[in-house]
Amino acid sequence: MNVLVVEPGYLPYEKEILDSADHLEQMQAIVGGLIEPIYPYHEEVAIVCNEEGLINGLPFNRSVPGGYGGVFGTFFICGLGEEDYCSLPPELMERFKKEFRNSEILLGFDGNEAVTLKVSSQPKPHNTPPHEKSHSSPER
Repeated sequence: MNVLVVEPGYLPYEKEILDSADHLEQMQAIVGGLIEPIYPYHEEVAIVCNEEGLINGLPFNRSVPGGYGGVFGTFFICGLGEEDYCSLPPELMERFKKEFRNSEILLGFDGNEAVTLKVSSQPKPHNTPPHEKSHSSPER
């Protein structure tokens, strides 16, 4: 299953989640904990994020439309099949790469809507898979 991963401060990148017995564990590894899907778009897609991102103090990532506010921590976008998640179609992969290209700074909330400032400088390209990053390295 091909998904689009969006990390705080980085450009979105494509990642393959292998169809195997540890499918759920792979998804949890990407988001860093329990997964929670949200459905802010009319298209058959889901944003899959860390269920406890906000209460665990994960960094603000990007704002999301539809009254969801914003997502804290790494998330991925995938397609929705009849019974499960599936690959994000190529045209939606490109759309969401553009939509989530710029990093955002969270200024506050107006009701359920995040008030953010899009960072005009481009985020860093992603070079190292999240599970291989050193937690002691402050490079972001």
